[in-house]
Amino acid sequence: MRFLDRHRELDRLHALMARSEGGLAVLWGRRRVGKTRLLLEWCLRHRGVYTVADQSAPGIQRHYLAESLAPRFPGLAEVHYPTWHALLRRIAQSAAAQAWRGPLVFDEFPWLAAASPELPSVIQRWWEEDARPARLVVALAGSSQRMMQGLVLDAAAPLYGRADDALEVQPLAAGHIGPALRLTDPVECLRAYSVWGGVPRYWELADGVGADLDTAVDRCVLDPLAPLHQEPERLLLEEQPPATSLRPILDAIGLGAHRLSEIAGRIGQPATSFGRPLVRLVQLGLVRREIPSGESEKSSKRALYRVADPFFRFWFRTVAPHRALLAQAPRRVRLGVWKAARTRLFAEAWEDLCRAAVSGLRTTPVSSREDDPWEPARRFWHGGGPEWDVVAASLSGRRMLLGEVKWAEHEVSAAELRHLTRAFVAKGLPPVLRSDHVEVHRVLFVPSAVRPRRPVSGVRIVDAAEVLRVLT
Repeated sequence: MRFLDRHRELDRLHALMARSEGGLAVLWGRRRVGKTRLLLEWCLRHRGVYTVADQSAPGIQRHYLAESLAPRFPGLAEVHYPTWHALLRRIAQSAAAQAWRGPLVFDEFPWLAAASPELPSVIQRWWEEDARPARLVVALAGSSQRMMQGLVLDAAAPLYGRADDALEVQPLAAGHIGPALRLTDPVECLRAYSVWGGVPRYWELADGVGADLDTAVDRCVLDPLAPLHQEPERLLLEEQPPATSLRPILDAIGLGAHRLSEIAGRIGQPATSFGRPLVRLVQLGLVRREIPSGESEKSSKRALYRVADPFFRFWFRTVAPHRALLAQAPRRVRLGVWKAARTRLFAEAWEDLCRAAVSGLRTTPVSSREDDPWEPARRFWHGGGPEWDVVAASLSGRRMLLGEVKWAEHEVSAAELRHLTRAFVAKGLPPVLRSDHVEVHRVLFVPSAVRPRRPVSGVRIVDAAEVLRVLT
């Protein structure tokens, strides 16, 4: 699959190369998200060197590293290096002798640090005494998000404050999935995103199958021999330290427990024991903590927890509860499990994408939108009252966007659209709207619709094509 997007990430990495004094970058992100491809692209454009660690003994790791650098520094691998300091100092000396500035990438750095706990301190000393004076540009990268974040964000860590840039590599935006999978129908793009999310490796596997979504889901995930059949378990296991203890929480949320008390009840442990595990799942990007619009982020009484990653949401709805069945079921039965869950998965992913797209929607003239942009959109709910799928205030507080999200497998007819818009207007305003002087913008989100000749006044229709354009 060709290299997609990552313009902002590359710009930041290129900026390090433009620094005359060199620079140190720390990158992290979940597995399969495209860190390696990004780093390889960066190295290719600057004639840099990419190295990747493995899970071995420190001496063997040093030998492999020297071998990988030997094409750049002849003779480097012909020497035995008893310590990391000896090898790193030799690398800096060789780079200075060649006036070579990098970039030099150490990928899967957590594997090196796990085998040699002293290595972050060694890197700190090497960076200050050897690498920076040689004007090197160095990047440390890894998939263990907790460890990589700790290197630069933990005040007690040796590299705290030393990194010139710290970059979390996020999943790709939904708008790129169409070109990646060669899909031209925006609704088909949404369906694919509801399964694969924004993870390039999953897109690559799905594209390799070269079939429709149902077949790709079975061949890549549902079949017990499929490459992604045990994917979430592997991702949790490969964290440093392993995050396998968080699995029951993901199971509970995947089965429909969204409140803290419900999660605790499902697992059979007191709610007070889930504070830190839930925070870690949120930091890993696997769980989202939702607060009703208008309430403080610190509020906990009405918070809901949902699986944030589309692929994890799909896996915990289809694979996790049916492992025994899938292990022995024929393809027809496996597809039945998927088809029973897919409409709800499509609808949830569509709602998430609609909220994410709000900041880029043009509900007013461009000049007004730029002067008074929308804040991040949330849902609104309170007790047994009506719910609003999308609520966003503008930065000034003078405007409010109210959105209704509807998923339909078919193209919504003009008559259906008129009915939906009238019901939306009749719904009134949420209690979070506390002033009569706020300008209200109503938006109805439907994947595909036949536009009526006379649209309902005051309601803007946004379809899948527009949402994907915004999220590109």
